[in-house]
Parts: sequence; structure tokens; C-alpha cells
Amino acid sequence: MEVWLFGGIALIGLLIIVNFFSLSIKLLWNGIVGMVLLWLFNMVGSIAGLHLQINAITALVAGFFGVPGVILMLLYQMLSK
Repeated sequence: MEVWLFGGIALIGLLIIVNFFSLSIKLLWNGIVGMVLLWLFNMVGSIAGLHLQINAITALVAGFFGVPGVILMLLYQMLSK
């Protein structure tokens, strides 16, 4: 009976650790994708004089929301000036 209890607790602990690292890797991946998306936007947008900063927050917003996130950040930047 003690072996089953220890095994169950170990399994639950393992699932918690896997879920934590899965979330961390997903967050890192979204940040990298967002950074690449912002870089591409800055390359194309430089023709029209558009520029967005590339930092951790803007990269994560672009990674989570994709192209609509970049458009919203651009609108926010244009309206806040």
C-alpha cells in the first residue's frame, strides 16, 4: 500500500514538473517567434518609416497575438505620439 501511495505522489509531482516546463518552453517559443515577426516588420516597415522596438514585452505580445498584436502595438505607438 505504501508503494502505491509513493508512486502516486511521484506521478503527480512529475506531471506538475512537466507542465511547468511545457509552459516555459511555450513562452520561450512565442517570444522567439514574436521577435522574428517584429524584425521582419521593421525590415518591411522601414520603407514606409514604421518602426517598433524589439524587447521582451513587444516580442511576447507579437508571439501571443501574431499579426494583430503587431498592428495593435503599431496603432498604440502612433496614437500615443
